[in-house]
Amino acid sequence: MGQGGEPRRPQSRDGELGEAVARAQEGDETAFAVAYRIVQPGLLGYLRGLVGEDAEDVASDAWLEIARDLGRFRGDGAGFRGWTATIARHRALDHLRRQRVRPRAMRLEEDALELPDRHSTHDQALESLSTARALELVRALPRDQAEAVLLRVVVGLDGPAAARVLGKRPGAVRTASHRGLRRLARRLGTPGEAVERDGDPPTPDEPS
Repeated sequence: MGQGGEPRRPQSRDGELGEAVARAQEGDETAFAVAYRIVQPGLLGYLRGLVGEDAEDVASDAWLEIARDLGRFRGDGAGFRGWTATIARHRALDHLRRQRVRPRAMRLEEDALELPDRHSTHDQALESLSTARALELVRALPRDQAEAVLLRVVVGLDGPAAARVLGKRPGAVRTASHRGLRRLARRLGTPGEAVERDGDPPTPDEPS
């Protein structure tokens, strides 16, 4: 269970990630490379949603900080995803402040939206997020909904973990995620009920 009683949607490689991080903290460089390969695709997809074409440069800065502070991290594979997303978001916001520009429109690629191989109604509803049309719809979401969807679907965080990254209350992030997913589901022709996560409180439908 995640914090606040919400069930986690564990990523398929979180166990492997946690083991790799533990070995990396003991100085195993190969293990750090394993952790990087597991986390980087989702992290890069999230950063593309914040800084567009500068995502790779920001990701490089984030990984330098992650490597420097790795010894301070305490937690499992899922926790590592949240920790790295927090660092990446801070570096992205620093980058945007330096550039003195507003966050750019979402720039995502299909390989950034790989989902775990599961068959719950939630995952079935989200399978369509790998389509080009869905990527356009994500870019059109209100920013709070888009970032919540990115953190929960692309990075793979649960509601409380995404809330910690964003510095918001878990309920606000769950609501933004639900609304974003429901809006996507309606536009993709998926029943709204399919995007409700087991254990999450229902969110009233938004006006059409």
